[in-house]
Amino acid sequence: MQIQNMTALEVGAAIRNGSLTVTEAVTQALDAAESSNARTNAYITICREKALAQAEQVGQQIANGSLTSPLAGVPIAIKDNICTKGVRTTCASRILENFEPVYDATVMQKLQAAGMIAIGKVNMDEFAMGSTSETSYFGATRNPWDLEKVPGGSSGGAAAAVADRSAVIALGSDTGGSIRQPASYCGVTGFKPTYGTVSRSGLVAYASSLDQIGPIGKDAADCAAIMDIIAGSDPMDATSLAETPTEFLAGLTGDVKGLRIGIPSECYANAGLDAEVAAKTKAAADTLAEAGAIVEEISLPFLDYVIPAYYIIATAEASSNLSRFDGVKYGFRSNSYTGLTDLYRATRSEGFGKEVKKRILLGTFVLSSGYYDAYYRKALKVKALIKQKFDEVFSQYDLILCPTAPTTAPAIGQSLANPMAMYLSDIFTVSVNIAGLPGISIPCGFDAAGMPIGVQLIGKPLGDKTVLQAAYAYQQRTDYHKQEAK
Repeated sequence: MQIQNMTALEVGAAIRNGSLTVTEAVTQALDAAESSNARTNAYITICREKALAQAEQVGQQIANGSLTSPLAGVPIAIKDNICTKGVRTTCASRILENFEPVYDATVMQKLQAAGMIAIGKVNMDEFAMGSTSETSYFGATRNPWDLEKVPGGSSGGAAAAVADRSAVIALGSDTGGSIRQPASYCGVTGFKPTYGTVSRSGLVAYASSLDQIGPIGKDAADCAAIMDIIAGSDPMDATSLAETPTEFLAGLTGDVKGLRIGIPSECYANAGLDAEVAAKTKAAADTLAEAGAIVEEISLPFLDYVIPAYYIIATAEASSNLSRFDGVKYGFRSNSYTGLTDLYRATRSEGFGKEVKKRILLGTFVLSSGYYDAYYRKALKVKALIKQKFDEVFSQYDLILCPTAPTTAPAIGQSLANPMAMYLSDIFTVSVNIAGLPGISIPCGFDAAGMPIGVQLIGKPLGDKTVLQAAYAYQQRTDYHKQEAK
């Protein structure tokens, strides 16, 4: 039995009914990852020996009944900013090129307890700073639908691996759209949970108030099944919520009758929105309306302010978080320095890439004493206003529907040559992180060149199950998520 076009839940079911062994599933996934990596560069590290050893153990536990998760035995790819004990976690950066954590992230502990098996660490923008997965020290990842195009970012390796069928499912992280935007570009499903529902313990921080781990899979049901495993309070994460939604998979009925969905007029008036993207996402709204949802136009007047506010907050937090990489405690250390201060300077100059340095400098600037009030404090005020406006909308609506990204995937090199265009590719996603909301990107069609288009569904705080339910209902009525990259 070939797992290439199976969902994670289908692989799990085949393992439970005996038509597929865990070792067979993991071996197929490893072979696919190794054979496709020369094409897409989706993986930084492939863990064949460790994965096969774990597969044998998990197979025995499933047989004796001690593992009962519907995803027990299913192979999974992990973004390379999530700590994995004994397996290098590089953040796609030279400064952590050979870093091996001494502990597993909380999400990794939960996946292992459920019997899921990590087959490798997938490529990303360096320290999750980018929207194309081109800033990686290990080279750019390519989009399986067109190898001359980017897969999006920063979780581009995870999205590309799922799209290329070299991963059944993957874990990514989302700071300003880093799960949803690459899911859109690669024609897969990417879910960003409510902030605090999934532990960030063991996630290498970019912007702590915005980062959130979430799944990338073939469909919403797979994402719901992963959420049943990884969601929950964690004493190791001070921002973890005490109470979180449960039974994500069981809540998928496919019924959206009476669900109130708002479509922001500002998104469709945006000058950068491609006409084909607009048409396909509006058609997705029509599909949900035909299924019984109530779809109406709404206003989100803050759209022009989300990118400036996001990048001020994110870079400020990055400046603080990345100060720990000093060449002393762990990671890369320069060989050319003449004192402690020079060690810091040389290590960071040689160890960080251009985009990371740019964001550290910007973050340090907006936090400086002369500019703190003018930039950072003002950005926090804008953040509060955005959250307030979302609260007003969600007092009347259950979901918001809009494009995930303004265009389909750009060509490799195009965005790096025009950084502003790269930053604006996140215009429809960053407000979700600013307000801590759940959001999902699901495939809703293709452009004239055959590149995938994603539609985004955004929910109220802790409305994760409603978001997944609507996405599942849409995918029950369409087959875009079943299309395979050629």
